[in-house]
Amino acid sequence: MADRSLARNVLQTEAAAILALIGRLDERFDAAVQFLRQCKGRVILTGMGKSGIIAHKIAATLSSTGTPAFFLHPAEAIHGDLGVIQADDVVVALSNTGETAELLHLLETIRRLGAKLIAVTGDPKSSLAQAADVALDCSVAEEACPMNLAPTASTTAALAIGDALAMTVMVEKGFRQEDFASLHPGGKLGKRLMRVEALMHAGALCPSVCADAKVRDVIYEMSSKGLGMTCVIDKDDETLLGIITDGDLRRRMERGGEILDLRAADVMTRNPVSVQRTTLAAEALNIMEQRKITSIVVADGDQPKRVAGVLHLHDLWRMDLF
Repeated sequence: MADRSLARNVLQTEAAAILALIGRLDERFDAAVQFLRQCKGRVILTGMGKSGIIAHKIAATLSSTGTPAFFLHPAEAIHGDLGVIQADDVVVALSNTGETAELLHLLETIRRLGAKLIAVTGDPKSSLAQAADVALDCSVAEEACPMNLAPTASTTAALAIGDALAMTVMVEKGFRQEDFASLHPGGKLGKRLMRVEALMHAGALCPSVCADAKVRDVIYEMSSKGLGMTCVIDKDDETLLGIITDGDLRRRMERGGEILDLRAADVMTRNPVSVQRTTLAAEALNIMEQRKITSIVVADGDQPKRVAGVLHLHDLWRMDLF
């Protein structure tokens, strides 16, 4: 059986390392956030070994939340890649000891160019920390490694402070859920954040009839478009007047009498629920489930009463969104 007591100790040690960072969030953290927020160039993350792996992840998090960032390997930088650093960049250097030789070799170039330097280190008195414009203290009482050797708690702390920076900058920049969706078009997450305009039936695929269309023509339009409904629009300005669904037709037939020669305006449901074309697919699905409807009209953003398209519940399930 695995030594679960050791596993618990690892988790407790790493949790304590993160909690200890809370009390160190001071004006230095504020300064680092402002450097990142006001960066006119790119944010460059760098670090050796496991610190480099953490730097990779922080760069990815920044990039996905609205702050262009990339990883620069310090050893490759001093062998020809230093040209990527420009004066309007911000360099974030990770080193637990603050004495990593490859990082220290970058200092002269960073200072000469005038780029800002943020150090994330476990030693506030180290060479890296002293050379930085702002140094964030990520020191830990001990590593989670039983021999206190393998970087564990220290890399966890560095990753946590990187996430804290990225999330704070994201909020201060006003980064929205819609912005996140545009940067994550692929995969399950990207699909959940997809806007309805990417899924709706628009143009010739959007079912619509004029208010004076006969019900026989309404049925033909609904059948040909295959969505079980049609929009009813004003023939002059094409604004939305209502919708007709299979259910509307069935309920009208139950009342008796000949309906084929009635007009669309006689059987339509007025003031139907609609969403804007920029609405997220997840939000549209929620509305459809609450209203117990299978289709929803997508309105034009510039002219809310104009029809941009129709979204059907099957479109959401077909895309495996949820």
